[in-house]
Amino acid sequence: MRDNRRVALKIVIKEGAGSAPPYEQVRTQIAEQARGGGLPVGYKLPTVRGLAETLGLAANTVAKAYRALEEDGVIETRGRNGTFVAAARDAAARGAAAAAQTYAEQARRLGLTEPEALAAAQEALRAAYAPSP
Repeated sequence: MRDNRRVALKIVIKEGAGSAPPYEQVRTQIAEQARGGGLPVGYKLPTVRGLAETLGLAANTVAKAYRALEEDGVIETRGRNGTFVAAARDAAARGAAAAAQTYAEQARRLGLTEPEALAAAQEALRAAYAPSP
């Protein structure tokens, strides 16, 4: 278990039109901090209730974010011991490879050529990584 005193989880919830739902903001910010090294592997996250209270959110909102992060392999729950940052880079690479394989198979079934499939994927990536307004 890591000493959490030198690392701080930083989450800011933005409200208003155009803001992502709160659970998505929690999910995204934890994932970015974990993948960027701000939260090291083994970092113990606050409890669902604790984080919900700190952020002024419903416990179900934080629980939904934690479930999504666990499905993505960013965090792992160790029963009563708590929830920790997992080796997200490995999980992210495996997830991306699986998604790419599924896309390649679907593109082939649709009869796309390799250049057409690559162009479609690049366009989707450009859209996904475009700065938010």
